[in-house]
Amino acid sequence: MRRAGCVFAEDEATALLRAAPAGSARLEELVARRTAGEPLEHVLGRVELAGRSWAVGPGVFVPRRRSEALVRLALDRVAPRPDATVVDLCCGCGVVGGAVLAGRSAAGTSATLHAVDVDPVAAAYARRNLEPLGGVALVGDLFAPLPHDLHGRVDLLLCHAPYVPTDAVATMPPEAREHEPRRALDGGDDGLDVLRRVLADAPAWLAPDGALLFEIAEHQWAGARRAVEQAGLAARRVRDEALDATVVVTSR
Repeated sequence: MRRAGCVFAEDEATALLRAAPAGSARLEELVARRTAGEPLEHVLGRVELAGRSWAVGPGVFVPRRRSEALVRLALDRVAPRPDATVVDLCCGCGVVGGAVLAGRSAAGTSATLHAVDVDPVAAAYARRNLEPLGGVALVGDLFAPLPHDLHGRVDLLLCHAPYVPTDAVATMPPEAREHEPRRALDGGDDGLDVLRRVLADAPAWLAPDGALLFEIAEHQWAGARRAVEQAGLAARRVRDEALDATVVVTSR
């Protein structure tokens, strides 16, 4: 695995040995997939985030640890509410919304979650991850599949939209650009195309004191702030250096 370029070869080998017995044909298969460049999370079928293990697999975006900053801010935002209505757009395998549900449960509070992804494969994984927690996963384009009665009632709107500029996708590690869906990575010319679509409709779905939270690259802050303000919302940037994460928190 080290010869194949796996930077954390020892740690990854330990994870693979936990998944299959030493010397087994199953282990050989897993090692072959990893050394061929497939993401470790796809090989194992699991990803760790926010203290939990979540199902993920081939053809699905692999959540990055930096999204724990988004989860933490989301939980802080809804902490005062005994109940909360949460929507997770571009949910992928559902771990961001799922981590919020799990965090609410651990705190002795509750939330209603609707998660949406345009990709049926991603939505199927989201269903596996969210149904045990009481969440609902839907297939469709952004707000389209949501129940109409959520209009004006969403306390927390999460969006993990693709935000890599089109020209930058080619510079991503091969395991990302070759094994994750292009539409889960490519955010258009400046990386903010999908987020602008979300912002155009977000005010109609948010509760009067609701908030939209989304992740961007640090260099996109100026463009993201303009897009938020054009939607009639206020924007606040939160930077987590330890996770190399930038989250935009918006409100009326």
